Amino acid sequence: MPKKSPNETSPVAHFEQSLEELEQLVQKMETGELSLEQSLAAYERGVGLYRQCQQALEQAELRVRLLTDPAQPDRSEPFEQVGDVD
Repeated sequence: MPKKSPNETSPVAHFEQSLEELEQLVQKMETGELSLEQSLAAYERGVGLYRQCQQALEQAELRVRLLTDPAQPDRSEPFEQVGDVD
């Protein structure tokens, strides 16, 4: 049986694809041309894609922390959040 590479099973590997699909869903919903049923289905799919993207970003951050200091990843400084501008 062929061995899967870590990138094939990781959410990080599918981040770009999920983000693109999410952007397309948002565009469709913003046009207002979807029926209520289609809008609800698109919203549900969008929430799932958002969660996948968020998980991929968290895993990418952890990988960077581990690469920065593999012995003590907990001591590394957390990344600044997008809305944390003082």
